[in-house]
Amino acid sequence: MIILGEDSQRVKDRDAQAYNIRAARAVAEAVRSTLGPKGMDKMLVDSMGDVTITNDGVTILKEMDIDNPTAEMIVEVAETQEDEAGDGTTTAVAIAGELLKNAEDLLEQDIHPTAVIRGFNLAAEKAREEVDDIAEHVEPDDQELLKKVAETSMTGKSSELNKELLADLIVRAVEQVTVEADDGTYVTDLENLSIETQTGRSASESELLTGAVIDKDPVHDDMPVSFEEANVLLLNEPVEVEETDVDTNVSIESPDQLQKFLDQEEAQLKEKVQQIVDSGADVVFCQKGIDDLAQHYLAKEGILAVRRTKKSDIKFLKNITGAAIVSDLDSVDEADLGVASVRRDDGDELFYVEGVGDDVHGVTLLLRGSTDHVVDELERGVQDALDVVAATVTDGRVLAGGGAIEVELASRLRDYADSVSGREQLAVEAFADALELVPRVLAENAGLDSIDTLVDLRAAHEDGQVRAGLNVFTGEVEDAFEAGVVETAHAKEQAIASASEAANLVLKIDDIIAAGDLSTGGNDDDEGGAPGGMGGMGGMGGMGGAM
Repeated sequence: MIILGEDSQRVKDRDAQAYNIRAARAVAEAVRSTLGPKGMDKMLVDSMGDVTITNDGVTILKEMDIDNPTAEMIVEVAETQEDEAGDGTTTAVAIAGELLKNAEDLLEQDIHPTAVIRGFNLAAEKAREEVDDIAEHVEPDDQELLKKVAETSMTGKSSELNKELLADLIVRAVEQVTVEADDGTYVTDLENLSIETQTGRSASESELLTGAVIDKDPVHDDMPVSFEEANVLLLNEPVEVEETDVDTNVSIESPDQLQKFLDQEEAQLKEKVQQIVDSGADVVFCQKGIDDLAQHYLAKEGILAVRRTKKSDIKFLKNITGAAIVSDLDSVDEADLGVASVRRDDGDELFYVEGVGDDVHGVTLLLRGSTDHVVDELERGVQDALDVVAATVTDGRVLAGGGAIEVELASRLRDYADSVSGREQLAVEAFADALELVPRVLAENAGLDSIDTLVDLRAAHEDGQVRAGLNVFTGEVEDAFEAGVVETAHAKEQAIASASEAANLVLKIDDIIAAGDLSTGGNDDDEGGAPGGMGGMGGMGGMGGAM
């Protein structure tokens, strides 16, 4: 009896588990070398030839041309970690890969996957409880500790070279967009914080500015560029001659008819400009185009206009100025306008827009770097640090880094395993071993002996040194908290939860049925994917061998 189509593939039982585990581990091993202060960078070249140089886990996995269903599940771990915690993506993916590696050893001992899954669930729940027990409270106004959190997040990235300056800017930025709620908790709204980048300058010249920074030029040289209290119009409609929805042909028999046609277009533009004038606007930020003739009329009226403003900038200006985003000039009135101070920096060729009044607020972090690649990686590092500091302010808990928390959790999980009955006990111990991957990889990436390092760390924690972590620069075990290596508890809890759930999801699969080859790209011509790539069975095998 034929049930499946002739092009379909099916992998069952132990083969399916081995396939999935191999795919997941290949992804985890791809980012392991980037972990820690001594982690290395990856160069990623996309199909268009664009180059990205980074050691940010989620960026690497997004840019990689992954074409394997199981591997994509592990990429989701990094994306979830990035969305929920802002940092710790490499840690989460590495732990997920190690959990599956340890699970494979248990499966080979004829332990059923459901027993392993139950054990992992117990261990993950216990680990999160212990994280909360170990974590130390941090006040939202403790700037020194928050700076350490930011510096720890940036260490090992290109932003590390100026981490003290950047950490200060980040903490001040988060402080300005944090408010205390009625129930006494703190809420950080990063929607009111914008990041702008500029090349050609040193990263040490980065600065924090109140209000918005718009990297655009005025559309006409005769326009004023400075206002103390300007009425600001945010426009999402082109100030251009309206075009018909369908193709039309106009037959002109005389020059007079042509002139009438041109006069009508000019009148249409004049009417649009007059609507802007009648609204009382002094400054117009337009998301779309502005016709050359309209630019001339606006300059004559003394109105500053900026065209092709980014959508994200328009949304941020809405927060800064209190203006509404207008999509139809026919309905615009004075109530749609916002108020702001606008000035032009001719040296940097930037507009600074600062809100007026207590009900509008927002800040811009202006990052500078020598080249596009430098400033892009700087922005990624700063964005992670911003998310981590914001999460710390909101959550109020921090931990010692440098592998300290992982070794302590592993020790406590092994004690907990003694109270777990059945084969789940072995899974809890395997979970503890997987957590110790973090200090091992930190040591490996720093050129240290991972076994000796782990032995020293275990000994320190057995002596009750809960905050003992690895100093990758000296190779010594020391109090990571006192050394300024501080991580947020929320990111660690999220990493443990994401890694364990992804590993359990993979372990629960015992049958893979694919309509074509085992890839997600839908290209049936490339059987098994490109050599060494991530397509089908052969593609993943090729990548696994290359790791």
